[in-house]
Amino acid sequence: MTKVIGVRFRTAGKIYFFDPLQFTIEKGDHVIVETARGIEYGTVVAAPREVEDDKIIQPLKPVIRIATERDDEQEAANKVKEKEAYQICYEKIQKHGLEMKLIDAEYTFDNNKVLFYFTADGRIDFRELVKDLASVFKTRIELRQIGVRDETKIRGGIGICGRPLCCHSYLSDFIPVSIKMAKEQNLSLNPTKISGVCGRLMCCLKNEEETYEELNRRLPNIGDTVTTEDGLTGEVHSVNVLRQLVKVLVEVNDEKEIHEYDVDKLTFKRRHGKKEKVELTTEEMKELERLEQEEQQEIEEAAEARGERKQEGRQDNRQGKHQDGKNGGKPNNRQNQNNQNNKRQENRNENRNENRSEKRNGERHENRRKNRDRQGERLERKEQNNDGQSKE
Repeated sequence: MTKVIGVRFRTAGKIYFFDPLQFTIEKGDHVIVETARGIEYGTVVAAPREVEDDKIIQPLKPVIRIATERDDEQEAANKVKEKEAYQICYEKIQKHGLEMKLIDAEYTFDNNKVLFYFTADGRIDFRELVKDLASVFKTRIELRQIGVRDETKIRGGIGICGRPLCCHSYLSDFIPVSIKMAKEQNLSLNPTKISGVCGRLMCCLKNEEETYEELNRRLPNIGDTVTTEDGLTGEVHSVNVLRQLVKVLVEVNDEKEIHEYDVDKLTFKRRHGKKEKVELTTEEMKELERLEQEEQQEIEEAAEARGERKQEGRQDNRQGKHQDGKNGGKPNNRQNQNNQNNKRQENRNENRNENRSEKRNGERHENRRKNRDRQGERLERKEQNNDGQSKE
């Protein structure tokens, strides 16, 4: 067991563990820590506690100090500079005529680097833009291309429920969401109705999934034959999942009537899961399955990319330490120049790989949006036809 604290650097961002050392730290305090990006200013969201060693990514870095008033002032000044940097970068993008959408600008705490987040449909050659920005800010510049879900997480917004978006308010990571969850909750499978602001399946479909699974296990399927407590046998007409009520079509005195019963007062063969038939064409089912597979593929690609970047960072650190040891801990100028050239080449390769990945994601997103619109139109026409037939 190791004593750690949880630190967050952005709103609803990922929580990272750090060693509190001998500092007296409470939840809500601000601390100065060292990360892969440099010195950072974070907020403590988890008080000191003991966690298992296998849940910690080694090596566990310690807290440098608790933030002072001067640190708070510097962080506030960085926020002001970020707005100015955003405006300058936006003007430079317009000047160079690049087809990219600037999302956010971020300064590291020590002002050693400025990060610009943007979205684009394909690969963007922003080398001239980086040179232009470096001449203005006189510091390291990093342009990072992100996806539509990350864009929504950074910008925030209001969902169809009228509340702030889950990803911007409390979700640290994006959770896998599937069409099966919408089916389990008896929601309309119209992609336009179960998609969020980002155009992907809504994250909140996962919130009540376990509850609906448990409640559906206790209910019969529509069309099943059940026996009531008064000895009548009938066919299930409809069910109310939350109230656990079942409407049964029974025959009384040669007349068919619909009676409502509590599920505990019915006798039927229980099933492990609810398999309600959904009236969809083969093409519609293939389209929904394809959307689900693409969601899972993008999650796996993002995880692989993060793993590759971490592995490259570890290798660079080992090589740097090995060379320093050969030179007695004092690297010469030629070696420094070689290291800088290697870092530039690695940054170019990383940006090139990220751009390729984002281009594929952008094309998938555009095709998915068009298919969802067509899917939604077909389902709406089908619902209208069903409503017209029911009224007749």
